[in-house]
Amino acid sequence: MIKKIVFQLVFFSFLTFEKVFAAESGGMPQLNPEFWFSQIFWLTLTFGLLYLALSKLILPKISANLESRKSQISDNIEAADKQREESEIKLTEYEKIISNSKNEAKSIYNQAREKALKDINAKKDILDKQIDEEIRKAEDEINLLRKDAPTKINKIAIDTASELTKKLIGAEVNNSNISAIVNDLFKRDGEKYYGN
Repeated sequence: MIKKIVFQLVFFSFLTFEKVFAAESGGMPQLNPEFWFSQIFWLTLTFGLLYLALSKLILPKISANLESRKSQISDNIEAADKQREESEIKLTEYEKIISNSKNEAKSIYNQAREKALKDINAKKDILDKQIDEEIRKAEDEINLLRKDAPTKINKIAIDTASELTKKLIGAEVNNSNISAIVNDLFKRDGEKYYGN
């Protein structure tokens, strides 16, 4: 506030004193009151022309440039918002595709697993049937051999006994006698071995 008052006092003192710092006293000619009106005229003309040049030529270009930048920035912001929305839509579509792919993969896996289990079970059933058939055939063969075993064993026993007695005694023994002895032994001991 004090600076303002001091400045005003100095300024008005220049206006009141005509000879203050005048050219005759060796001061500055610009401060001579004789030239003040011409200086004010040229100052007004210069600043008027400068104002017109600025307001009509330079400032419209600057404001147009600012407007174009502002519109470009707003267009860029709108484009960025639009691209962000599109990217969010694409992201949701991508997540949906991934989710569908996962579900489809699970479905395919479950179907393949079920098919593999069905195939395994079918092959297992076929294999079980084949094994059961082989077991039945083996049991039939064992039963057939079991039925035929006593007669074959009796025949082998009779032939062996006949051969042994022939070698031991040197004479032939009647096969019917040996057969009767073997049959008698079989009837006594055969039930232990053959379950008859």
